[in-house]
Amino acid sequence: MYDVVLLTLGSERDAPGGCGSGGACCGGAAEADTGKTSQTGGDTEHCATERPRVPVLACADALTVRGSRVETVTARSDAEIDAVLARLDGPPRPDGLTWPDPDGKTRLVVATASDGQLRAVLRRLVRRYAPAPSRRPADLPGGRTLPDLPPVAVLPLDPARGGAQRDLAAQLGLPRDPAAVAAAVLDGTPRRLDLLRNDAGSVTVDGALLGAADDAGRPLQWRARVEVDDTILTDGDEPLLACAVGNAGGYATLDDVTLLTAPDPADGQVEVAVAVPVVVRSALGRKRVRLEVRRARGRAVSVLPREGKVPYLDDGVEGELTRKRSWWVEPGAWAVWSS
Repeated sequence: MYDVVLLTLGSERDAPGGCGSGGACCGGAAEADTGKTSQTGGDTEHCATERPRVPVLACADALTVRGSRVETVTARSDAEIDAVLARLDGPPRPDGLTWPDPDGKTRLVVATASDGQLRAVLRRLVRRYAPAPSRRPADLPGGRTLPDLPPVAVLPLDPARGGAQRDLAAQLGLPRDPAAVAAAVLDGTPRRLDLLRNDAGSVTVDGALLGAADDAGRPLQWRARVEVDDTILTDGDEPLLACAVGNAGGYATLDDVTLLTAPDPADGQVEVAVAVPVVVRSALGRKRVRLEVRRARGRAVSVLPREGKVPYLDDGVEGELTRKRSWWVEPGAWAVWSS
C-alpha cells in the first residue's frame, strides 16, 4: 500500500522567515519584476491554519480506511515544501542528478485554496528536478528541460468556481469531494499536462493576464511588444488593453470579450491573445472604437513592456512587469491523479 502525504501551504506569519516573500500568505503578495518571484502562491483570505481544514481530514480518513499510511503536513517555507518533495526522489544516479522515482510508493496530495498554491508546489518540483543546461542527461525527454514530474493529486479546499474564473481543478474536471480525491490517488491514472516555465524562474499552470483597470473598472492602456514564436502580435507602437497567456482557460474571457478560443493544457502549445482598441469611422463619418483581438499559438511567448509597469495576474498571483518576460511550454511535464 502507498504512503500518502497531504500537503497544505501555511501562512508565513506562523513561522519566522516563513513561506515565500512579500508579507502575505504563501507569498501571495505582488511579485515585483526585480528578478525575484515570490516563493509560493496563495492569498490572504484562504491561508491554512494550525488545524487541518475539514476536507483534508476527510481525505485522510478515506485514505486510511483503504489501508494507506497518511501524514498531513503544513508547510510554511520553501524548505518545508522541499522536505516533503524529497520523499519523491528516486535512487542515486551515476550522473549525480536528483531525479524523481517513477516507481515510488509515496503519493502526494496538495490541498489548495488557489491555483497559486498549486503553482507553488510545482515550482519547487521544477527547481528540485530540472538539471542545469550543462548537465542535460541523455534520458531527458526531447523538447523539454526537465523530466516527467511525479504526479500529484489536487484537493480543492473551496467550492467549485463557476463562470469565467474557474480554478484549474474545475477546468480539468478533477474530483473535489475528499473521498473521490482519495480514490483517484489510489486507483486513478496519471493525466499528463503541459507546464509553462518562464525566465524569471517561476512556472504557470493555468495562465497569465496582463493589464489593469482604473477605479471605475475602465481598462487602462499600455504598450508592449508581444511575440509568439515568429509571430508578432503587436510591435509595441499601439495601445493594448489586455494580453492573455493561456496554458488553460482561466483567463479565456475578460468581461464579455473572448480572448482565448481553445486553450488546452495538454496540446503542447500556449495560446496568446492581445486586445487592441482600434478607431474606425462609420458610414456617416463618426468615429467609434472597436476592440480587435489578435491571437496566436506556439511553443513560446515573450512580452516586452515599452513604458512603465504593466500589472498582471499569473495563476491568480499579482505582479508588475517592467522588463521582458518569456514563457515556454514544457509538454506533458507534470501530471495529476485522475479517476
